[in-house]
Amino acid sequence: MMDTRFDELLEFPTHQTFKVMGVAHEDLPDQVVACLQEHAPGDYSPAVKPSSKGTYHSISISVRVTSKEHMETIYEELAKIELVRVVL
Repeated sequence: MMDTRFDELLEFPTHQTFKVMGVAHEDLPDQVVACLQEHAPGDYSPAVKPSSKGTYHSISISVRVTSKEHMETIYEELAKIELVRVVL
């Protein structure tokens, strides 16, 4: 379990932009959105930006989170996606 201080820094509910770095694969945005739909259903339009060499994609997506635990769960679940390398 993560031990974060989100609850000291933020007031919930809030919109948090998650930045997901992953392998440049056409399925990456869909997998990220599918994961978010499971944990924070909403209408998502991810912004995808390729890295300079094009090997990785960065996906920025704003999510409505309702608690510290909710935010930690989203970080953990996004990180489990096989194509994902880092979640910021």
